[in-house]
Amino acid sequence: MAALSRTRLTAAMPHPARRPIRAFAVGLVATLAIGLAFVAAGNGPALASGPTEVRIAAAAPTSFDPKAQSDIGTAAITAQLYESLTAFDAGLVLRPALARAWDVSEDGRRVVFHLRDGLTFSDGRALTAADVVGTWLRLVDPDSPSPLASLMLDVKGARDYVSGRNPDPASVGLRADGGDVVVDLEQPGADFPAVVSSPSFGVVPPSVWRDGEAITGSDFVVSGAYVVTDVLPTEVVLHANPRYWAGAPTLNVVHLVADIGGRSPVAAFEAGDLDYVEISSSDASWIRYDETLGPQLRVVPSLSLTYLGFDTSRPPFDDVRVRQAFGAAVNWQRVAELGISSNEVPATSMVPPGVAGRGDGDWLPAHDPAAARRLLAEAGFPEGRDFPLVSFATGGAGLTAGIAADLERELGVTVQLEVHADHFTRLSVDPPAIWILGWIADYPGPNDFLGVLLGTGSSNNYGRWSSDDFDAAINEALSTRDPAAAQAGFERALTIVQRDVPAVPLVYGDSWALSRDGLLGAGQNGLGIVRMAGLAWAN
Repeated sequence: MAALSRTRLTAAMPHPARRPIRAFAVGLVATLAIGLAFVAAGNGPALASGPTEVRIAAAAPTSFDPKAQSDIGTAAITAQLYESLTAFDAGLVLRPALARAWDVSEDGRRVVFHLRDGLTFSDGRALTAADVVGTWLRLVDPDSPSPLASLMLDVKGARDYVSGRNPDPASVGLRADGGDVVVDLEQPGADFPAVVSSPSFGVVPPSVWRDGEAITGSDFVVSGAYVVTDVLPTEVVLHANPRYWAGAPTLNVVHLVADIGGRSPVAAFEAGDLDYVEISSSDASWIRYDETLGPQLRVVPSLSLTYLGFDTSRPPFDDVRVRQAFGAAVNWQRVAELGISSNEVPATSMVPPGVAGRGDGDWLPAHDPAAARRLLAEAGFPEGRDFPLVSFATGGAGLTAGIAADLERELGVTVQLEVHADHFTRLSVDPPAIWILGWIADYPGPNDFLGVLLGTGSSNNYGRWSSDDFDAAINEALSTRDPAAAQAGFERALTIVQRDVPAVPLVYGDSWALSRDGLLGAGQNGLGIVRMAGLAWAN
C-alpha cells in the first residue's frame, strides 16, 4: 500500500493523500482496480456500463507521469497509459510487452532488450529504442529524480548521475542500438527484466523525455492501451488506444470513478453505479452470505507487507542496542494476531509469501524481555530511565497500541502515537523515530522488499539505515543465476535485518472486492495492478 501505496482498513472511498509505490499509509483506503477475474453469470443488478464500457472505483491519481507515480492508486492508472518492455501475467510469469525478447549475458552484467517491430505511440509516431533510453534516464534525473529512482541504481553510472557526481547522462549504462536497448549493470542483475515491468518504466514520447513537456490535462500521447480523454471532478475517462501494440482493447471506455457521492462502495455497487470496487474486510464478512452479492465477492491477492521501521540516523535508534531492545521487548506474533483484520496474517519475514526465493524461515526478532532490558541498560537507559519520549507515526494501523503497551510494560519507555495527514511526506522529509508503512511489490522478487526498502542510499529507505553486510548479501543474491545461491544471499540479508532490527515485519494481507457478474478480466497476480486491456464483458 503505497502513499497510499496501499491501504485498506475502512470502507470509505480513497483518501487523496499518497506516497511512493508500493507503499501505503496503513489506515487509509485505496479503492483500486486491482485484479479482475472471471465471474460466472448471476442475478446481480444491471450493468453499470454498456457492453464496451466499464466503471471502476479508483483513487484520483497524483500525476499522469509514470516517473512521478509513487503510490499504487496512481500506478494503477499510469500502467494503463504507458507500457514498459516487460509485464507479469496472472500467474506471475514474466512476459514480453514492448520488448519481444531479451538476453542476459553470462556474467549477468548486460541485458539486451529486443523491441517489437512497428511500435508506435498513440499519435502514430514510431516508438524507438531511443525513447526507452530517454524515458529511463528521466528516472535518475539529478534535478528531479523519480520517487522510485532506486529501481535504476544497479545500472552502471546511475548512482553517480542521480547524485550529481557525474553530470553526463552518457555515463549511465543505457544505450540504443538499432531496435535494441542495451543496459550495462554495476553488478550482476538477472532480475533486471523483472524490475522494468514496474509502471515507473512506462515509455513516454520525446516531447516529454527530450523536450520536458509536462503530462497534464487529457489527450496526451501515450504508449499503453488507453488514452485519457476527460479528467472530471468525479472521474477520469479512458478510451482505447487503437495503435496499442497488442491491438485495441475490447472495452472501448473505462470510467475510473473517484467520487460516489458520499455513499459506501457497497451501496454504489448495489445501485449499479460501479462494476468493480474494493471493499473492506468487515463488509466482506457479511457479503459472503448474501444471496445476491455473495457470488460477486472476490478475494484480491496481494504481495504486500506492513512493517515497522526506525529512524536509524538519529538518537536513540542510531544505537543498534536500542533497536535490538525494542525488537526483543515486543511479542510481535501476538501483537499482530490481536490487531489484524480478517484478511491479514502475521508476518514472519520482510518478504511476503508468493515471492520466489523467499524461503520458509522465521525472521522476526526473538521475544526475550530479559535480554531487551539488558540491552537497553547497556545503551544507557536502565529500566527505561532517561529514555526520551519518541514519536511513533502509526499510519493508521490498528496494532500500534499493542506495540506501545509491550514497550511500556517490558522496558519502562513511553512512545507517543501519532497520525499524520501526509504520512509519506513526513517520512521523506523528517521521519519520526518509529513509523509503520505498507508496501506492495513493484515486481515479485525478494529484493523489492529488501534492497529497495533497506539498501544503503535507496530512495525508499526511510529509516536511513546502512549496513555493508546487508548490501553485500543483496549483491551476492543478485549476482547469481543459481536459485539456491540467490536464496542463500537473501536469507543472509534477512538474518542481518533480524539481528540489527532496522525494521520489523508485521502483517501480510489480501483484500476484497465486488466484481459485476459477467466481467471477465486478467486475473490478479498480487501486484495490485490489472491490465485493463484484458477486460471484457461475457456475451
